[in-house]
Amino acid sequence: MTTPTLPPIADLVELASQGIMPALMRQLSGLAGCTSPIRLDGWRTEINETTGQVLHHLESSELPAGNLLVRCGNRRTTRCASCAETYRRDTYHLITAGLVGGKGTPETVASHPRVFATFTAPSFGPVHNRPSAGRCRCGADHAPDDPLLGSALDPETYDYEAAVLWNAHAGKLWARFSIHLRREIAKRAGLSQRAFRDAARVSFGKVAEYQKRGAIHFHAVIRLDGPEGGSDSPPDWASAELLTDAIQAAARRTDIPGPQIGERSHRFAFGRQLDIRTIRSAAFNGPVQITERAVAAYIAKYATKGAETATGTLDRPLRLRAQIQHLDIPEHARRLIRTAWLLDDNPECKPLRLRAWAHMLGFRGHFSTKTRKYSTTLGALRGARTAWRRAQTLQLLHGPDAPVADDSTLVLAHWTYAGNGLNRGESWLAAAVQPAPGTEGEPTR
Repeated sequence: MTTPTLPPIADLVELASQGIMPALMRQLSGLAGCTSPIRLDGWRTEINETTGQVLHHLESSELPAGNLLVRCGNRRTTRCASCAETYRRDTYHLITAGLVGGKGTPETVASHPRVFATFTAPSFGPVHNRPSAGRCRCGADHAPDDPLLGSALDPETYDYEAAVLWNAHAGKLWARFSIHLRREIAKRAGLSQRAFRDAARVSFGKVAEYQKRGAIHFHAVIRLDGPEGGSDSPPDWASAELLTDAIQAAARRTDIPGPQIGERSHRFAFGRQLDIRTIRSAAFNGPVQITERAVAAYIAKYATKGAETATGTLDRPLRLRAQIQHLDIPEHARRLIRTAWLLDDNPECKPLRLRAWAHMLGFRGHFSTKTRKYSTTLGALRGARTAWRRAQTLQLLHGPDAPVADDSTLVLAHWTYAGNGLNRGESWLAAAVQPAPGTEGEPTR
């Protein structure tokens, strides 16, 4: 966040006259760059249940800003770069923990068979691209930042209907794939489905990414564990080669039915491009094909990007159809949005809520998901930061011998929503101060 060149003098004078400027700057520094914090009214009290001692009491009315300011937590870079960066780092640590251990996951997972797989969408028509050899079909040699990339060569023949419906069904398609994957692994191990559940477990962490053409595809780390997950060694027959073969077979086998639109019946499957790479470490023999941290960084990068980053579309919902025509977006994205809006009128598409997700080009799934046993959770990472921040607050209030907030701590709180964002003076001050070390992602007190 850069400091505005022209400070709002009247607002700053008013804050200075109240004598709260230094305290307000300390509170704003805790936002760590969040540009649209949530404002809460209320109170919070922490009590040691054993001794009855009040560890900490907070009244929002006594804070310099008049409210408790909580970071917005938006994962989109276009909405809040600071909160998106925190989300990216958390995703990186989550994926890394499932590859090398840590955050409650044993280091032995590094010896389990792991692969990095990318699943793409099928073709809906030719688009402007940058092939590895030669030129685009249009005859041009597009620059990497050419806005034409990903747009349809012939918009009149491009299958916008199937493209939107593919996005709407991508999450369900992945769920069906995960079922087939377990069956294909069991088949190669010579086991029944029930016997496989007692012998091994499939764990994964994945993110969804928009291609330039606006179609969702998935990047996933897929791991073979023992029946108890990452803490359990996989059976002797488990190998990266068996896992790769099973993924290929499951991806070919997976398809799901779509809605009937007029005379047309839709059915969805993954595209022909399926990239699977073995993730190797010191526990494996052979050359290193792809490293654990490179995979984690690659996946985390896409956890904060939405359709607006890839296609130039919107990062928030539309309210009126009339808005579509006047949006300052590429025509390819406009057609996808309009198609989603119109498809919502079809009774078979109503469960997909395409109008509500038109700005996402029909996709309504989670961008970052994982199985329960893959590694830690985003909630656990946030909880660890909250606990650390709470300990710092107690030390500030009670000194080095401050009581520790633990399971015996009773927390009483009542908060109500009071708005979001900062006024002009607060915005200028927030941009002027550096984030307080270690406060990223936590409420400011």
